[in-house]
Amino acid sequence: MKVSFQIKLFISLVLFFSGLFVLLGVYYYKDVGRQLYQEMSARAKIQAEEIAIIPNLRQSVADKDIRAIAQFMHKVVAHSDASFIVIGDDKGLHLFHSVHSDVVGKTLIGGDNADVLQGKSTTTIRKGGLGISLRSKAPIFDNAGHVVGIVSVGYLTSYLDTITLGKVINIFIAAVLLLVALFVFSWFFTRSIKKQIFSLEPREIGLLVRQQKAMMESIYEGVIAIDSELRIEVINQAARKLLGLSQPTRALRGQTIAEVIAPVPFFAREVMLENDTHDEICRFNQLTVIASRVRIMLENKLQGWVITFRDRNEIDSLSTQLSQVKRYVDNLRIMRHEQLNRMATLSGLLHMERYDDAIRYIQAQSEHAQELLDFISSHFSSPTLCGLLLGKAARAREKGVELAFDPSCRMDRPGCALGEAELISIIGNLLDNAIEATQRAELPHEPVEVLILQHEHELIIEVADRGVGIAPEIREHIFERGITTKRRGDHGIGLYLIANYVAHVGGSIEVSANEPRGTIFSLFIPETGNVLRPVPTLEDQNYAS
Repeated sequence: MKVSFQIKLFISLVLFFSGLFVLLGVYYYKDVGRQLYQEMSARAKIQAEEIAIIPNLRQSVADKDIRAIAQFMHKVVAHSDASFIVIGDDKGLHLFHSVHSDVVGKTLIGGDNADVLQGKSTTTIRKGGLGISLRSKAPIFDNAGHVVGIVSVGYLTSYLDTITLGKVINIFIAAVLLLVALFVFSWFFTRSIKKQIFSLEPREIGLLVRQQKAMMESIYEGVIAIDSELRIEVINQAARKLLGLSQPTRALRGQTIAEVIAPVPFFAREVMLENDTHDEICRFNQLTVIASRVRIMLENKLQGWVITFRDRNEIDSLSTQLSQVKRYVDNLRIMRHEQLNRMATLSGLLHMERYDDAIRYIQAQSEHAQELLDFISSHFSSPTLCGLLLGKAARAREKGVELAFDPSCRMDRPGCALGEAELISIIGNLLDNAIEATQRAELPHEPVEVLILQHEHELIIEVADRGVGIAPEIREHIFERGITTKRRGDHGIGLYLIANYVAHVGGSIEVSANEPRGTIFSLFIPETGNVLRPVPTLEDQNYAS
C-alpha cells in the first residue's frame, strides 16, 4: 500500500523531534554527568589533600607501619562517602585499601603515580581493582619535605552514573509530555501540506554525510582514506592528532600521503597493490604505530585504500619490557646455579682436605671467568650489554654450548640509531636462537661465533652457529609473525621484532647458510636512523614477525 506524503512527513517530523529529544537527553545526561564529575573531582581532591597532611598518618606512612595506618584509616573511611581510599608508599605499593585488604604489599594499579611521587596532586579516570573510577591522588610528605607516600580517594564511575541517572529521570518525564504535544503539532502541520515535493533525497544525502563525519570523528583510531593515486580523501581528527598535523581536514584533502607522512615501505605502491595487511608495526612521522591497510574495490576496480592506525599501546611496551626482565632474571638464575655448583665442589675438596686441588680448581675457574669478563668489559662500553653477554655466555655453557667472541668486537660509544632496549632485544634474540639451534645439532656442539663491531657509519652484528639451520619451506617466511624453527614453547616473535627494529632505522639484514651446516645472521644498523632510506618492505623481504 502506498503511503501518502502527509503520513510520510508526519512520521519524519515525529522521528525528527524524537531524535532531537534523545539528543537533548543525551546532552543533558552528559552535562549533568560532567558537572557531577567536576564536583566529585573537587571533593576527592580535597579529601586526599586533607588526609595527606594528617601528622599521625604521615609518620605512619614514613615508618611503613601498616597496622597503625589501617587503624587510623578505618576511622577516616567511616566518615567518607568515597568508594575507596588507598594509601601507598613511595615505591607504588599498597599500604592500605579500604575495600580489599588483601592487596597490601602489591603494586598500585592505574599507572598514574609518577606525577604524584614528584610532589603533584592529580585527578584522573583510570581502571583499578574495583573497576573504572574517578580518583584524586595527593602526595604525603615527611618532615624533610620528601614524598613518602600517596593518598588516593576515588569514586566508582558506576556510582556517579547512578546519581546522574536519578537527576535525568525528572527531566525525562517533562520531555515525554512535551514530546506528546509535538506529536499533535506535527499531525496538524502535515495536514496543512497538500502538495508533495521531492525534497527528501537531498536531506537523506546530507544526513548520510553528517553521519559519516560523526562516525569518523568518534573513532578512537586514526583513519585515512586515500584514492588510487594515493591522494587523501578522508582523514579523521584522531589521525591528525596522532600525526601532529595542525592543518584542518579540508586543507589536507587532495594532498598525497607522502606529503603528510614521511615515505615508509608501508605506503610503497607496489606493496599496497600486492595485498592488504593487518596489525603491522610501522613508523609514521617519528611515531611507532600499529597499522592496517585494506583496499576499496568497486566492481572489481581499485578505488583506493583505507588505512587505520593507532599508537602502539602500553600492553605491547609492557610485554617487551617484561620479556627483557624475564631474560635478565633467567640469566641471573643460571649464573647463581653455576656459582652454587662451583661452591659445592670447592666445599667438598676442602672437607676432604685436598687443599692443593681446591686451589687449582679456584685458579682454573677464576682464570676462565676473568678472561671472559676482561674481554667483554674492555670491548663494550654499555654495562647493560656487558651484563647481557655475560649472562648469555653462562646460559650457553649450562646448555653445553660455547660463545666465541671475535677478537675484533668493539662498541665503545652509544652511537647506534637504535635505543639500548631495542639493541639488547636484537642481540638477545639472535643469541637465544643460535644457542637453541646448536643444541638441536649433533654432538659435539661447535661454538656460536659472535661479532659486534661499531664502524664510523654503522654497527655490524653477526651471529653464526653450526646448528640445524633453517628448513627450506620456512626460509622465505622466518621474519613473519608466528613463524619459528623451534619445536616447543611460545615462539615466533623474536625475528619479527628484530626485523621491525632494523627496518625502522633504515638498516638491513642478511641471512645465509653457514656451510656445512648452520646459519649466519648479519645485521647492518646505521649510526643515525633514516626512515627515508629505501628499505625492502616487510612483505618483500619477509620482515614481519
